[in-house]
Amino acid sequence: MLLATDLDGTFLAGHPENRQRLYQLIAAHPEIKLAFVTGRGLEVVLPILSDPTIPVPDYIICDVGGTIVDGHTRQPVQPLQSDIDSRWPGERAVAEAMAHFDGLERQEVPQQRRCSYFCDSDAITADIQRIAAQLGCQVLYSADRYLDILPRGVNKGSTLSSLVQHLGIDRDEVLVAGDTLNDLSMYEAGFIGVCVGESEPALLEATRDRARVMHAHHTGCGGILEAMAHFGFLGPGGIDAEVGAMDAPGKADLVMVYHRLPYEEVFENGKAIRRRPTSPNGIIPTLLSFFNGRKGSWVAWSVHDRKKGIPFETHTEVDRERYPDLLAARVALTKDEVDTFYKRFSKEAFWPTLHTFWERAIFREEDWIVFMKVNRLFAERTAAEAAEGAVVWIHDYNLWMVPAYLRELRPDLKIAFFHHTYFPSADVFNVLPWRREIIGSLLQCDYIGFHIPRQVENFVDVARGVAPLKVLETKACAPRYLTYGCAVGLDEVTTQIEVHGRRIGLGAHPVGLDIGRVKSALDAPGAAARMAALRRDLSGTRVILSVERLDYTKGTLEKLIAYERLLEEHPELHGKVSLLAVCVPAAKEMTVYDELQTRIEQAVGKVNGRFARVGWTPVQFFFRPLPFEEVVSWYAMADVMWITPLRDGLNLVAKEYVAAQGLTGGHGVLVLSEFAGAAAELHGAVLTNPHDIHDLIGKLYFGIAMNRAEAESRLRELFDIVQHNDIQRWGQDFLDAVVAQKTTQPLDTDSVLADDSEPAAA
Repeated sequence: MLLATDLDGTFLAGHPENRQRLYQLIAAHPEIKLAFVTGRGLEVVLPILSDPTIPVPDYIICDVGGTIVDGHTRQPVQPLQSDIDSRWPGERAVAEAMAHFDGLERQEVPQQRRCSYFCDSDAITADIQRIAAQLGCQVLYSADRYLDILPRGVNKGSTLSSLVQHLGIDRDEVLVAGDTLNDLSMYEAGFIGVCVGESEPALLEATRDRARVMHAHHTGCGGILEAMAHFGFLGPGGIDAEVGAMDAPGKADLVMVYHRLPYEEVFENGKAIRRRPTSPNGIIPTLLSFFNGRKGSWVAWSVHDRKKGIPFETHTEVDRERYPDLLAARVALTKDEVDTFYKRFSKEAFWPTLHTFWERAIFREEDWIVFMKVNRLFAERTAAEAAEGAVVWIHDYNLWMVPAYLRELRPDLKIAFFHHTYFPSADVFNVLPWRREIIGSLLQCDYIGFHIPRQVENFVDVARGVAPLKVLETKACAPRYLTYGCAVGLDEVTTQIEVHGRRIGLGAHPVGLDIGRVKSALDAPGAAARMAALRRDLSGTRVILSVERLDYTKGTLEKLIAYERLLEEHPELHGKVSLLAVCVPAAKEMTVYDELQTRIEQAVGKVNGRFARVGWTPVQFFFRPLPFEEVVSWYAMADVMWITPLRDGLNLVAKEYVAAQGLTGGHGVLVLSEFAGAAAELHGAVLTNPHDIHDLIGKLYFGIAMNRAEAESRLRELFDIVQHNDIQRWGQDFLDAVVAQKTTQPLDTDSVLADDSEPAAA
């Protein structure tokens, strides 16, 4: 069958449950063709297509029949469009002719092959009719307000008839649906039709005697479902046979959806061994803490080799003693799927784009297909775990498409998303080939969190280019965040938006630090001796410390070039400063970093080759991961921490350094890139522009030469911020914001279709 439906008041209306049932029915039956037939212009229809819960139409007839395009390619359907174009005298000719008449107000909406006006009925005179006819046009007036000047013989019904004939579809296999007089031409074309509940009285009156037109009781999608059952489009089984009841919900009140399991899984002697995570950032332990006394599930992937024939454990315990009501719900992925989804596609397509290095991005459609498959598997597992009305907390860009699939499967859930990586401005993000799908998915969330206000506003700008967006609430960024003091500062942030009738909360939540973990590392046996040995080995020199992963976003190469220039310009520093650079290598599968590694090693060799002398090495370079306890010891004895990412979502290393210095009564100086998210939060840091070598050199020298009183004052301010806004506060503030968020949806006061009321048919 072909379902040809109006949008406003019809396919986009009705009780949410009925909309969900119809959309799922269409998605489950590819033999059901869908055509949007609307008075909107194509540009206004495009934002609807970004909503992943709405089925993508096979065809779009818009501009009241003046435009017809393929719903997937957005290209004109030929020769139908050419025939319409040949009848249209052009916008300028029509607009100039109509400008002479009083009472016509031109509609300021995107439109083609028509001119639309607001006017009262008495404004439509015989002269308007005559001039329109002379231009080869016709006049269409609807809803006592809207006037359209269209090509002669062109309307919704005529264009739909041409499409049906073009496709060779039996006219009895077409169901048209509408709710205003603007849709009358579809019924007059002789198709089977439905006027959905609360249709315009004039439409109901005009179709009252048409035996093949049903007047439905339910509004919107509910009326369409009524008609499909009434006219037998779904066969003898009816709607309930085609749209089964949703599986019973799970038991988890809180579902954490994260790419990593809450434990480490290693294989020893062919046997899976689970142990507590060793990650130093503290996020996983903090997220686990929210499952104390609460039924929950943690959805993550686990590699499964299906060829070995070993049964896969879908559910495993996490920690029976500490979290007896928490289960790990594992998504089985092959190694190839993980390598494609995470190690290749995410890092080669999304990572560079998010960090504004779009010229490095590699976009492969086949990788996107794998990405969507993995996200769908995550959504299906999440839907099976969540209790009715549960909170689902999804983490980071690897799972961008989960909200879209999940909202379709479980519209009852409260979906929250936290974006751990940087979120760029619209001119950068929009290079992604799949930006509409991604943003459409995120707009299915009830609440979305980012690190800092700038990233929130970047998201709002990107979303505004995808769908009609209304800002409902804004808040001042000060005093917590810098406003005009850094590159990522902002004075005001959006906290509530409305898109497609849904209210979505937005918030800035910079991830905090697990202070206890840093303290434990400092108190560990051997820590004091290690720090003393480091200080002894570097006696008489000011220690500059740099700790980061191997990544072009971290600015390591730029830093080394600036350090070389510093030693050139300030020979008095020779023998008196040392740069300790720790660069943690990427996974061996990530070959994209091989060239960068070579260039960094060459830069280190060049600096030491030029300036080293007996007893002094300008750069001590460590290209390997170091134990957290050892790195913390280095934090505690470093005079300057030099963190200069070219772009970073936050940067927890900066906070780790501040914590180590604060806990040991130090007075170290933090020199931080103003393009790191943490720069907006860490008042007291010396901010630098890593894209400006002169600023890099100048700010580093300033940090080295800073007097002790100023350094102590800055560190006190920094430590107070890091200590107060710790990881536990981050998690609790985010969850509190999610729980407090109230989502409004366009509700239909009708009961759902499953009630006992009888539809009224004409």
